[in-house]
Amino acid sequence: MYIWQSPQWPQFQLDLAALQPALTQARFAQGRVMGLASHLHMLDLGEIQLQGWANEALATAQIEGEVLQVNSVRASAARRLRLDQAKAQERDARTEATLDLLQAAMAHSHQPLSHDILHGWQAALFPNGRSGAQKIRTGAYRDHPEPMQIVTPRLGQPDLVHYQAPDSADVPAQMTRLIHWFNSSLHQTDGLVRAALAHLWLEAIHPFEDGNGRVGRALVEMALAQDLNTDKRLWSLSQQMWLDRAGYYAQLQAATGQAHMDVTPWVQWFVGCVHQAANASWEHMQSALQKTRFWAEVRAQHPQLTTSQAKAINKLYDRFPEGFTQGISTEKYVNLCRVSRATAYRELTALCAMGLLVQTGVGRGTRYKLQDAWSALQGVPAQSGLELSPTDP
Repeated sequence: MYIWQSPQWPQFQLDLAALQPALTQARFAQGRVMGLASHLHMLDLGEIQLQGWANEALATAQIEGEVLQVNSVRASAARRLRLDQAKAQERDARTEATLDLLQAAMAHSHQPLSHDILHGWQAALFPNGRSGAQKIRTGAYRDHPEPMQIVTPRLGQPDLVHYQAPDSADVPAQMTRLIHWFNSSLHQTDGLVRAALAHLWLEAIHPFEDGNGRVGRALVEMALAQDLNTDKRLWSLSQQMWLDRAGYYAQLQAATGQAHMDVTPWVQWFVGCVHQAANASWEHMQSALQKTRFWAEVRAQHPQLTTSQAKAINKLYDRFPEGFTQGISTEKYVNLCRVSRATAYRELTALCAMGLLVQTGVGRGTRYKLQDAWSALQGVPAQSGLELSPTDP
């Protein structure tokens, strides 16, 4: 039997006492992030939101086995956030569809949930009416007579059925009950518990031919936005779910694959994800603030920095890309900053004279690393700085 076959469906049961420690920790983590966000400069906050949007889009697609291009996602998210860094770029249909859904979930957080809203979310995911090469029903609940099953195909054996959802004929009534509960439970049920139950409930019904997981996670986004009364995306819950995707699948299957209504373990896992997602955002914000302080001090002490010198320092600070692991050489400086070899040597020497970089090695082994004082400012030992190899004059 499945959860929807229980005589008590959908009267979920919870051990609120057991959940309280997890809820308290998650609320504290959320509060820290919201408080810190209120003190961030607009540029820093914009970058935090951009990262949140990008992580959410990438992860909610990855959970469904769909890989989006990072640059395309960031460019599209930047356009939607009206950030100056948004650049003209060819738009990817899958990226736009995913971000359309996430944007709609936030935009709809100020109005009651409805069948039309859910239909619109699902339709946004499949603008051409197809899932891959297969034509599917979009903008409406499924109506096929065959069972809606989650299966693992097995070569030469019957498919392994993990879950079977309610019949298509029952979906409209099932969804009406979910929508009524969702709208009436706002401010009546703890917001994190409400988001967890909403996601589980929708996944149990599996109302669409495709896109149920992404629509379910969009419903979570709407619930959390309503809970915190904000349209800012400061963390990515889907990214946390992706990082623990084995736990995500296991918890969903455990909660829906039995006919008793105690879903405390699912809610506890979900609230833990919120806690971890908020903590990850907190750390990211702290890094952003630290970098802002770093550059404020650098600019104040060295206003003569050229654009190329600032670019090199920024790369060293970020320890990115991966090839920059042993310091920076003249040749790498040339390639990074698009300057002549003579200019590269002169600017690197000047950075050493300013005390921003320190030179190590000789000849072809010469490298330039962030000076100890600047490394301490960013919380990274100087010897861990980025290395760029080859030759030096």
